[in-house]
Amino acid sequence: MTHIQELAIESRANKGKGPAYQARQKGLVPAIVYGGTDAPQTVSIDYRTLERAIEKGGFLTSLLMLNEGGKKTRVIPRQVQLDPVSDRPVHVDFLRLAEGASVRIAIPVHFKGQGESLGLKKGGVLNVVRHEIEMICPADHIPSEIMVDVSKLDIAESLHISAVTLPEGAKPVIRGRDFTVCSIVASSTVREEQKAAAAAAAAPVAEAAPAEGAAAPAAGAAPAAGAAAAAPAKDAKAAAPAKK
Repeated sequence: MTHIQELAIESRANKGKGPAYQARQKGLVPAIVYGGTDAPQTVSIDYRTLERAIEKGGFLTSLLMLNEGGKKTRVIPRQVQLDPVSDRPVHVDFLRLAEGASVRIAIPVHFKGQGESLGLKKGGVLNVVRHEIEMICPADHIPSEIMVDVSKLDIAESLHISAVTLPEGAKPVIRGRDFTVCSIVASSTVREEQKAAAAAAAAPVAEAAPAEGAAAPAAGAAPAAGAAAAAPAKDAKAAAPAKK
């Protein structure tokens, strides 16, 4: 990472809901810094400063430098608690990261090549199985995204993690299983068109063949009208010879 954003913090000696509430009343957000060899430390951050950092995007995957009166600590945010009504941050957890450390982190997945995908051109739908993938990455090289190319996918085809180019040094947490990242499935319109095409192809065969289960003519059944007219009636009298 070439640039690490710096956040000013203040040490907060008292713990619990009361001191945390008092800090929020002053426009501060309570936080905790943990990990490494030092004991967990309770701190506070200016609300406006924290809000601007969150609004930049990718907050939970960004390295930060906490500055407490000149004492700097490299961290990564692990959790941001939001107020359920106002959606404002009310507490933050920071994890200390020493030099050379690795971190387990969920990296967002983005997709490219939709315009070239044969399956999407046919009317298929991109089915995203994983919107993010948990990775183990070097703390100095945390990727902002994992880019997946779907340009070669057709309908009913899937793309697995083995086919994805991962950032340098990053490894998926799930090992020993080639899990699916995305697939292209047929839309309801495509399925209906396929059914109609199959029915149209089978129609001439169905007309030529007798209906399955059709009953044979019953024994002694009356012949067809044309045949009855051609055959003489059983009890009909022979024509008398003409008189001379």
